[in-house]
Amino acid sequence: MSTPVLWDISKLRQLQELVGRLNAGGTVDETLQGVVDGVVEVAGFEVAVINHLQSDGMWQCIAVAGSDAARTQLLGVRQPRAVFDAEFAASERWGSLRFVPHERMPAGLSPGWVPDLNLSDDPDAWHPQDALFAPLYSPGGDLIGVLSVDLPHDRRRPGQFQREILQMYAAHAGIAIYRAQLMDQLIENEQGFRLAFENAGIGMAVLSLSANETGRYLRANTAFCHLVGYTEKELKAMTAGDLTHPDDLDTDLVNLHKAVTTGQRVFELEKRFQHAGGGSVWVAVTTSVIEDANGHPVSAISQVQDIGQRRALLETLARDALHDSLTGLANRRALYNCLHDMTFDPDAVAQAFVLFCDLDGFKAINDRCGHGFGDLVLISAAQRLSDRVGPAGMVARLGGDEFVVVAYAADVEALADRLTTTLVDLFVNGEFVGLTMSIGIASVREHTEPAQAIHSADLAMYEVKKAGGNDYRIAPSPLSETLEQS
Repeated sequence: MSTPVLWDISKLRQLQELVGRLNAGGTVDETLQGVVDGVVEVAGFEVAVINHLQSDGMWQCIAVAGSDAARTQLLGVRQPRAVFDAEFAASERWGSLRFVPHERMPAGLSPGWVPDLNLSDDPDAWHPQDALFAPLYSPGGDLIGVLSVDLPHDRRRPGQFQREILQMYAAHAGIAIYRAQLMDQLIENEQGFRLAFENAGIGMAVLSLSANETGRYLRANTAFCHLVGYTEKELKAMTAGDLTHPDDLDTDLVNLHKAVTTGQRVFELEKRFQHAGGGSVWVAVTTSVIEDANGHPVSAISQVQDIGQRRALLETLARDALHDSLTGLANRRALYNCLHDMTFDPDAVAQAFVLFCDLDGFKAINDRCGHGFGDLVLISAAQRLSDRVGPAGMVARLGGDEFVVVAYAADVEALADRLTTTLVDLFVNGEFVGLTMSIGIASVREHTEPAQAIHSADLAMYEVKKAGGNDYRIAPSPLSETLEQS
């Protein structure tokens, strides 16, 4: 009486071992073949076939075990889903199994492979055209395959225990196939990501957001390594903070902190990386945070684009917008910006003077020697003025031979006196072109608007011109002029 029980336990142990092998991490094809091989090994059938549901909705025979003839005839065959739907509709339900007796096989359906089997009058005998199916489901309940079995070892329709074995096996097989599909998809995705990552035309890097190594580089592609001058191996020993320019580090650290502590998941910024060979590289960085299954940030992927040329162009445009193209001095816009900014600094207003300078005799030199030579004179004059005023003041060119100096001099008259003789010994291309200047001076403090001081200084300069030039004159205070007129 005990022998059948021992046999049952033996089958269950075999089933357990087989399920372990199916979940060992093989590919989908390896797992499918393992499933049909296991049926022949454990479930008491000589032939097993799996039809796998394809992405286009068709069923395809992927794996066959137990019969070379069945393998030759069935492997690779594709069928529409309606074929199995019709067979299932005609089937008897044996738990999760579907049994289609030969007499209930839908008319017009091809029986597929039919074993060479002698017919028997026994009502429980297995008929060559009997069909037994075990649907295979994912953990979520989606139908992913159908396991078909044939030729029971005893040539009889399976009893309750054999059905239970097949049902249990099919349940585990569906899970194993689903896991293998996920693994194949993960591998495919990883390979696709790796190819896209490595061959991207812009720099890409993966950074850790783990508590003990936030900002450490985990991966870097070729373009990123080329951009910063480090190898991937060197970068893996560094953090984003190690690579970031010190002046940009605070912004970088703030973003990393936000990634870890807030819900923000995408960051964009422009910053500088320190190049391995020295100097820095301007880059535009877009960083996306990667979460784990619980929504916690675990890493981040950054796309890094070299914007050095764009930054240089913008800086050039910004400089050109505020500088005279001939002399490199500040232009009219920069001068007025400077005076406007003074309105927010009473101390600067109290100490500031505007000196409107015009070169005496420049027109004659320009007419005699030409505009090209005249430009050289203006360039040399601009350099002399800048040197004489020094970094504490500002020299701007309004146009032609008119210059404006903004100075914070305690003795502005002494400065004006020095400026009038700044160009008296000027040589240009070996030719003596000594020049003097006429200068008008106005106090910024004495004007309601700082820019009005330029007008007052301009009028004072013209008074010097009328008197013969080579001198300076302080413009009268607008307040005193008002009193005199009244």
